[in-house]
Amino acid sequence: MGNISIDIEGLSKLYRIGEPERYRTLRETLVGVGYTPFNRLLSAFRDPTSDGGKEQPPKQECIWALKDVSLQVGRGEVLGIIGPNGAGKTTLLRILSRITDPTEGQVHIHGRVGSLLEVGTGFHPELTGRENIYLNGAILGMKRSEIARKFDEIVTFSGVQKFIDTPVKRYSSGMYVRLAFAVAAHLDPEILLVDEVLAVGDAAFQEKCLGKINEVVTGGRTVLFVSHNMAAVRGLCSRALYLNGGRIEVEGVTDEVIGKYLTGVANTEVCLSTELPRRADRYGSRRIRAVKFEARGPGIEDSRVQTGSDVEFTVTYESEEERSLVNLLVAIGISDAQGNNVFLCSTGMYQSDFHNVPSRGKAICKVKNLPLIPGEYWINLMLKDDQGLADSVEKAALLNVVDGGMSKILQIPSRRWGPVVVSQEWDWCPIDVPH
Repeated sequence: MGNISIDIEGLSKLYRIGEPERYRTLRETLVGVGYTPFNRLLSAFRDPTSDGGKEQPPKQECIWALKDVSLQVGRGEVLGIIGPNGAGKTTLLRILSRITDPTEGQVHIHGRVGSLLEVGTGFHPELTGRENIYLNGAILGMKRSEIARKFDEIVTFSGVQKFIDTPVKRYSSGMYVRLAFAVAAHLDPEILLVDEVLAVGDAAFQEKCLGKINEVVTGGRTVLFVSHNMAAVRGLCSRALYLNGGRIEVEGVTDEVIGKYLTGVANTEVCLSTELPRRADRYGSRRIRAVKFEARGPGIEDSRVQTGSDVEFTVTYESEEERSLVNLLVAIGISDAQGNNVFLCSTGMYQSDFHNVPSRGKAICKVKNLPLIPGEYWINLMLKDDQGLADSVEKAALLNVVDGGMSKILQIPSRRWGPVVVSQEWDWCPIDVPH
């Protein structure tokens, strides 16, 4: 067992839908410690869904967030945990962090555990950033001397130096989570549990987060890394685990596990739909209006599409007039989160404008191999006809793109190289050197 950091045997967690998890008082916890051996003995003869024979409230449903999960993580190993929302990933980390108790099974942990799960837990809005660093550090298990030694490094990493003596209730949401992450990231645990920290802050700060995690990885510590960012999982993790419905689907080499995960969801079609009739912040004569935008394509979840997948954009329009529309032009512009234009799809670019189209209908644009790197992008719409600009809606919809689809690309480049990634193949050709 000397080379094992985490040993999980038959781990299961049952939740009753609609019933909040009860938190115990200190007295109940101490009493519970004394009764633990007897409770374990009784649990061997008790149905975990029966609640000890007590009558259940009517129509109360139960769900196994985890079911019979067994796993060993070696000392110094970096394990990636992937899967769709509701797969049990966060539940697993919460049990390992001792935030919640398992229903069944055992966990043996060898080493000090640090968790990057819910950043900002324990922050008090009335206290300053400086005071919250000491408060939050203590909650996370850091000694006061350790916090003082790392204080300047934490503040510099967070980027909130000018506001460190300002109450955090006056911080923006971005400043708040950056400071919270900075405190948690400067723990010195032997085992680090990380849950979707790359969703913290803007793109530049996310790169700093990834760099900090990489420092931990190269330092020889054990890391469990939960993320929807497949490029980050590939870059950090030597082994991966695919959870689905609370059970282990696949476990093994990272690239193989990611490949099976993406294959499993590749045929799941996602439809993003945004209604537009009530949008008042639009320009043009409004003789013709965009009333709905949809995006369809393979997706990991019901709000995301994959890099490199085939996507179908649909703009539903209607006109005030009953006559056919002449020379209708429909344009779909894609811009990044900062408003910079990325690319344009337009009926006028590769074919003639639509001639004599119905007054109500749909314009459908098929994009092959969506070239956007993971991130959020705005959809901007414009409609014109022979009489000029009819309708323009900026930020009509938000498109959330995640890693996937381009199976030949092992690692998607950093955003500093631009927002697009091109499907490509490389080969080598030797050159004969004359003697």
